[in-house]
Amino acid sequence: MNSLASLLKVKRDDVPLMYTIYFAFFTSGMMSTLIGALLPFMKAEYHMSYVLSGAVISAHQIGNFCALLIAGYLPYLIGRKKSTITLSLGIVIGFLLMTLTANPVLLLIAFTFTGIGRGTMSNITNVVMSEIAENKTAGLNLLHASFAVGAFLAPFIAILSTSVFGVYWRTSAWILVLFEILVLFFLGKSSLSGKPKAKSKDGGTDFIKSGRFWLNTFILFFYLCGEASVTGWLVTYFTDTGRLSPALAQTTSSALWIFILIGRLACASLSVKVNKNLLLVVLGFLQIVFFVMMISVQHVVLIYISLFGFGLAMSGTYPTTLSTMDRKFNASTIATGTCIATATVGAITMPILVGSVAQAIGIAGGLATISLSILCMFSLILVKYVLARKHNTEREEA
Repeated sequence: MNSLASLLKVKRDDVPLMYTIYFAFFTSGMMSTLIGALLPFMKAEYHMSYVLSGAVISAHQIGNFCALLIAGYLPYLIGRKKSTITLSLGIVIGFLLMTLTANPVLLLIAFTFTGIGRGTMSNITNVVMSEIAENKTAGLNLLHASFAVGAFLAPFIAILSTSVFGVYWRTSAWILVLFEILVLFFLGKSSLSGKPKAKSKDGGTDFIKSGRFWLNTFILFFYLCGEASVTGWLVTYFTDTGRLSPALAQTTSSALWIFILIGRLACASLSVKVNKNLLLVVLGFLQIVFFVMMISVQHVVLIYISLFGFGLAMSGTYPTTLSTMDRKFNASTIATGTCIATATVGAITMPILVGSVAQAIGIAGGLATISLSILCMFSLILVKYVLARKHNTEREEA
């Protein structure tokens, strides 16, 4: 068995599926930053306002939200393989459509389709990795590291198609479509079940009554408020404020995601050595520090230092929070879909809120509103840490 499978304690028969899942989430990561990287070019060519720009980002998250719920239940009807491939086609449809029209309604539909595909990938990859990897925390951190690799590379594709070869931003979208078609092909050949899933083997709806489930869910809610808004607006923010040149502004997403990648690899290692709840406290606190720094400094070097620090701090929050849930909830497409869908409401509302504030007082003020969601997330992480310590103390006394 290869070393990665050994590290994650994945059975030999599941190794091809493991690599397919990693490739699928890698492509999903590419899409996540490519949307933000291409938005300034679409905004300029299609004459989009800040409000419409924020609305299309939110439309993407609305599609993500809907897919997370649908992808949680559809496998019970037609099986995981068919439901995943069908819904993931939304990425192909959405990116092709956004390159063909400037109509605001069709753009909103296009971004919604991309969200449907992304939500489906997020659900199935997290669930399958939780099932096939005995070392769940490391598996999920590495899964999200593959997402970060894709997110890191995509802006460079955008730079090549917009700065080096001329403003051919559509080329980047078409490259992503080709990658997604490959994903669909490999999924079709994978060992994902093609039969409807038996409900009796799932975690049911027990999660609804679990307070810790909802605490983790709302930590992810506020985390996604920040992540969706930062990744969606970052390039536009640095371009419109003039703090960085357009070419440098394109690299900010990669700078952010390379440190998210490094952080997730580090968290995968630290997760077996350090208390996970304490790790979340440290990551949450550093997010506050480096985000405030990022929107406050003017010097290019300090901007990149803040980006690196913020990316490092963001890195392990999502997968580590997800891994602290009860295993039966992680292995349930219904519980996982409900968790991520509820959390995605934050990713829906925050980008358009940022756009609305930016339309009223400027993009700098719009981006600054993200700090409120980060503070809320950190507060809930502290609650989680205190409750976990109390629970451990009670178990020791018993």
